[in-house]
Amino acid sequence: MKAQLVMDVICAHSYLGYTRFARAADRIRTEGVQVTVEFLPFELAPGAPADGRPLLAVLEQTFGPQAAAGALGFAERAAREGLRFEYGKAIATGTFDAHRLIADAAQQDKAESMAERLFRAHFTDELHIGDPATLAQLAAEIGVATGRVPPAAVRARLDRVRRLGITGVPVFLIENLPPLTGSQTETTLLAALRQAAATKGQHRDH
Repeated sequence: MKAQLVMDVICAHSYLGYTRFARAADRIRTEGVQVTVEFLPFELAPGAPADGRPLLAVLEQTFGPQAAAGALGFAERAAREGLRFEYGKAIATGTFDAHRLIADAAQQDKAESMAERLFRAHFTDELHIGDPATLAQLAAEIGVATGRVPPAAVRARLDRVRRLGITGVPVFLIENLPPLTGSQTETTLLAALRQAAATKGQHRDH
């Protein structure tokens, strides 16, 4: 079965949502169900400069003084699920080139590893994922050859997501099911994958 994940790699809810989805997908794969994952790009801050600025300062500037406290509270909740969010030194940046790298990785069957690495680079390792040298280093780490997908193809995918009417992430588009939006629990995502697998099995029987 196919699952399309609409996410941005600088979105905390996307990182938590992806982690839960990956755990659910691993569980259903051990049950013998094949899950193909496709990432659809979304830019939280389209046109944001890739020069890199302190994330907490950008959050406060954009959303007000309570934004930093909200982010740190979210980090505490995520820590209970094994994720480390280092907001103190995290770097805000545009993500177009990071999405292009995921598209390159997808052509080499490494999209899931590449997306997870970009999330972790941004939130845990405090790396600047808008920086070409950083992206090259991360690509080499996962074993992804870069430059295969032209920028125009990434722009077309971003446009496609906008035409779907998606204005926030994460969104989970699991085959034959209505979209799931926001930070779903691992239990909900696993149930959705099982339901999709069962539906697909029924269609095959007919």
